[in-house]
Amino acid sequence: MSGLATTYTAVERKVHDDLVIRHAPLVKRIAYHLMNRLPPNVQVDDLIQAGMIGLLEASRNYDPTQGASFETYAGIRIRGSMLDEIRRSDWTPRSVHRKARMVADAMRTIENRQGRDARDEEVADVLGMSLKEYHHILKDASGCRVFSLDELAAVGEIAPDLGQGSSAGPFEGLQKDAFKQSLAEAISGLPERERLVVSMYYDDEMNLREIGLVLGISESRVCQIHSQATLRLRSRLSEWLIVSQE
Repeated sequence: MSGLATTYTAVERKVHDDLVIRHAPLVKRIAYHLMNRLPPNVQVDDLIQAGMIGLLEASRNYDPTQGASFETYAGIRIRGSMLDEIRRSDWTPRSVHRKARMVADAMRTIENRQGRDARDEEVADVLGMSLKEYHHILKDASGCRVFSLDELAAVGEIAPDLGQGSSAGPFEGLQKDAFKQSLAEAISGLPERERLVVSMYYDDEMNLREIGLVLGISESRVCQIHSQATLRLRSRLSEWLIVSQE
């Protein structure tokens, strides 16, 4: 019996090894796709290393009876592993996060008081700075841009991993559904240009340069609009925020 078990284990290991070898190029493909949407200080080798860990986990946990192909399942695990690595490393200085929170708080104050979208000059005025300084904050904040709508935690520090993992129960699932509903409503309420940039960036997976060509504006201006949209979403989803300690 022990001999059969040993043989089965060896066969199982070979299947896993074959899956990893065959899908290793998928890790690089996902890593380079993400690199087009990340700050230049993120290293592709770090993403690939994290992605390989995700691929190994996928090969061990894949269940073909669930209906999804291995490539689809592995792609999700690989991407998730890379995003976890980015969140853990967080190359963005704390001062940038602090200023981003200040902008989001100012936007929320103005919009609660005025009942409409906060304008650039109004936010700058509340913060006691020039419009140029405000736009500089938006540029800096773009370095901690989000990677998918479910990864809004990267900028907004919105409660991460709601409903994620095998231990997630019905309550966590309801939380995740409620968050997605709130996020969808917040996106639909963005100013038209911000909503358009968000749609092209996340739904169409266009990079900032491509969006700029479509809209006829500079890449840096697209970066500002994207950052402002992200911070506006954060201000409108304040009930989901985790207050970080300074």
